[in-house]
Amino acid sequence: MKLAAAILGLLILMPLPGFSQGRPLKKIRVGVPALGMSNMIIFVTKEGRLFEKHGLDAEVIVLRGSGEASKAMIGGSLQIAPIATPTVINADLAGADLLILAHTMPGVIHAMMVKPEIKRPEDLKGKKIAVSTYGSLTDFLVRHIAKKKGLSPDKDLALIQLGGDSERIAALKQGAVDAAALSYPGYGRARRLGFSMLWDSSKEVDYPWMEIATRRALIQKDREMVMSYMKAHIEGIALFKKDREFGRKVIKKTLRLDDEELVNESYDIFSKAFLPTPYPNTKGMKTSFEYVAATRPEVWKHKPEEFVDSSFVDELEKTGFVKKLYER
Repeated sequence: MKLAAAILGLLILMPLPGFSQGRPLKKIRVGVPALGMSNMIIFVTKEGRLFEKHGLDAEVIVLRGSGEASKAMIGGSLQIAPIATPTVINADLAGADLLILAHTMPGVIHAMMVKPEIKRPEDLKGKKIAVSTYGSLTDFLVRHIAKKKGLSPDKDLALIQLGGDSERIAALKQGAVDAAALSYPGYGRARRLGFSMLWDSSKEVDYPWMEIATRRALIQKDREMVMSYMKAHIEGIALFKKDREFGRKVIKKTLRLDDEELVNESYDIFSKAFLPTPYPNTKGMKTSFEYVAATRPEVWKHKPEEFVDSSFVDELEKTGFVKKLYER
């Protein structure tokens, strides 16, 4: 018994394979603009202890939209966050030093959910529409698509900041708003409550999604830490895509979702959508430029490449890091 206890004690003291050995973990604060499937990889990475594996002690902080996340990052409260591309561009044009390191999804999974009596885009005139925060992805999508459909976002719509999908769904249910821009499974839940889909954002706009953003200053100061984050996040994508049961477990825990059908649909949709090698999509950033140009026409003097740094993903692909993740 004493021998068994001694062996057990040694095993407990031994570092886990692949984890940082003998080196203290680097503290990093990771922002999440809203709880939803689009940000699930951050929670998968956290639950899978991949941050620790790559030498990081990550504190995940949930905020209210990309606008709030960008301010926190600029102020130094965050090191990494999935900030919407238009928000990054606007911030940089105002003098910030944000950079997009990756677009982890090729398109946006969002929808405009409305009361049943709203049948056409023009029926939105004068109506209250819930978004997360001004400057966030939901705000961007509503404004961009509404304009495309002949509406003036500032004159015709009353946009209200209401945080995450759950808050927006509750506002719909209570009648506090007439419509809400929601990701999945949010719009699936809204549909079950009797609300209608006015438009599917993925079919309305070509928009590379789920950015990984940081500051130029951080890259210059500690490129190793940023690279460690990228390794952990990209390995988190692989874990989510390869391990359905673990992915479902994290979805249930993070979203507090017990509906098996919604959990399965969420996994199926997003596990296919996340990109194994998530290069910044400079070609797809044209939509973001068009949106930013409405208030900052000087954006056309710039190129998408000025707002991205693809060197991290490029290195991880060329060194075989990404390939090895899918060989196991």
